[in-house]
Amino acid sequence: MKQWQIYPGQPLKQVDVPLPEPGPNEVRVRVRAASLNFRDHLLYTGRYPITNDGPVVPLSDGAGEVTCVGTGLTGITVGDRVTATTITNWLDGHFEPQMRAKSIGFTVPGWLTEEIILPETCLVKIPDSVSYDAAATFPCAGVTAWNALIETARIGPGDSVLVQGTGGVSMFAIQLANIVGAHTIVTSSSDAKLAQARELGADKGINYASNSDWDTTVKEMTGGEGVDLVIENAGTIRQSIQATRWGGLVAVIGALASFSPSNNLPDTRLPNLLRSGVTVSPIMMGNRRMLTRLVRTYETNKIVPVIDKRFAFREAPAAYAALAAAEHIGKIVITD
Repeated sequence: MKQWQIYPGQPLKQVDVPLPEPGPNEVRVRVRAASLNFRDHLLYTGRYPITNDGPVVPLSDGAGEVTCVGTGLTGITVGDRVTATTITNWLDGHFEPQMRAKSIGFTVPGWLTEEIILPETCLVKIPDSVSYDAAATFPCAGVTAWNALIETARIGPGDSVLVQGTGGVSMFAIQLANIVGAHTIVTSSSDAKLAQARELGADKGINYASNSDWDTTVKEMTGGEGVDLVIENAGTIRQSIQATRWGGLVAVIGALASFSPSNNLPDTRLPNLLRSGVTVSPIMMGNRRMLTRLVRTYETNKIVPVIDKRFAFREAPAAYAALAAAEHIGKIVITD
């Protein structure tokens, strides 16, 4: 079978490898779709920490059809349509750092391959009404947004959410906020992307390139109070705190948030943070239970994730180039 491999910082390379066989409690999945995340760009460019010396089969998010099963399975059979939680041993509860050892597309071979071996326990079945393309966007970006809005901030009707940018996590956050009846403000440096975001459900938009004091504008838009939640993925911690109401939350999104001295200090030192009354919390994707609930929510509400660009399997380098160009809105998907 064919798969794409990378050594961090080097070009993608397509190779032929033997078809893998599932072991006990494992399945083999024919990959029908996979999606890219910012972490994939960091890994590709050699800016994401990795300890093993061998090649990486990238992409943490995907979906497909079970083609072969090992022994000892309890709920998955050949023909099932499935996706999988990105961290295969994070099934429920809180994240623990040692769980990173089982991260698909990083320490575990990822979805940029024709067939993938996965443990049964990390799989989530996909309803027939949800496409493979859609399901392939859920595990990282979708679940991260779910974790921030639903699990951590517990956003509800009438609450307000500030979403930074128009990438995958941000567009999921807008859709989930709409589902629960919350109001959304989106920031971008592109008026065209802001217009698209509003068409897709955002209530208001701010161009931070032409409005450097966007945190003040957010306060004005919320009657001087600030928002209940900020999806922070731009490395602007200081301004995000200023844009958040007393008792609100700034959710710092994993690999997306960069920290520069101008944004970190001194305003986010402990005394200043305590005086702000704002909680700053990292969001590390989510577990299998969250993924299951997210899939069910999108099925029930008949909502389709925002997918901007699609590429064929053979076009994987072009998909990575599109990710690096950052001209898309929502997700980039590779299909079989």
